[in-house]
Amino acid sequence: MSQTHELIIVGGGPAGLTAGIYACRARMDVLLIEKGLVGGQIVNAVLVENYPGFPEGISGMDLGTAMRDQAEKLGLEVVDAEIVGIENSKFHNIVRTSDGTSYQAKAVIISGGSEHRKLGVSGEWEFLGKGVSYCATCDGAFFSDQKVAVIGGGDAAITEALFLTQLASRVTIVHRRDELRGSKILQEMAFSNPKIDFAWNSVVEGIAGDTVVRELKLKDVKSGGESNLEVDGVFIYVGLRPNTDYLKGLVPLDDMGHIICNELMEIEVPGLFAAGDIRRNSARQAIAAAGDGATAAISARKYLRGA
Repeated sequence: MSQTHELIIVGGGPAGLTAGIYACRARMDVLLIEKGLVGGQIVNAVLVENYPGFPEGISGMDLGTAMRDQAEKLGLEVVDAEIVGIENSKFHNIVRTSDGTSYQAKAVIISGGSEHRKLGVSGEWEFLGKGVSYCATCDGAFFSDQKVAVIGGGDAAITEALFLTQLASRVTIVHRRDELRGSKILQEMAFSNPKIDFAWNSVVEGIAGDTVVRELKLKDVKSGGESNLEVDGVFIYVGLRPNTDYLKGLVPLDDMGHIICNELMEIEVPGLFAAGDIRRNSARQAIAAAGDGATAAISARKYLRGA
């Protein structure tokens, strides 16, 4: 089974949806393919306070839904499928999905975003869904009046820790450094919250329990000392890895797996463009991803007009 379009967008986060909005307004024949929840990682955010136009903030789910509604109102077609490969030729690209369907397009915008990095320690996989989580918004309610840990020190980790204080009895932020990396305003909020503790210079060596998580095995990176932290749940925010495994050998990638492209979102492979967190040097912010999506759509339109 095969379908043909002018443009295919891979990924339905802010980058992909914005590209879809611009492509539809340009009256392009465009299809968006997304394997998960349309809206991207932003839908997991309890409150987004740095996206222009919302002085009181907006939930990530509401923001992602609004983006999708706007794109679909303009005529964007969305397909729920997982991309397993892209084949490029001088005249067209073939996008293949896990269900055996193939789609052809002269241009493809790759905006598949990222997924949460794993710690890679014992117990992480075994206790997934039994105390180990990568989404406080999704699973926080299961830990009402319990002790939890948040692993990481960036904006995502601090934001989710602050959210969890509304539910848990105690939240411990475990960070490998002696200071947080998140924005100053979030740090101030975390330091002033009486429910938040900090385990500085610490890394998780293992996650232990019985039928559910009971404790974290920590190691002090400076002294080498080991300790146990009793918790009922652990939320992991140690960065994101780009969803580019299926692109190896097709497009240039940096050491971390991000797509290398220019400021016009053009990849050196004709007809392919990148946008959002998936590209090298992305700001990894929703507003920046949206800007990438607009740029990629404009570049794709110019390419198609000259193709």
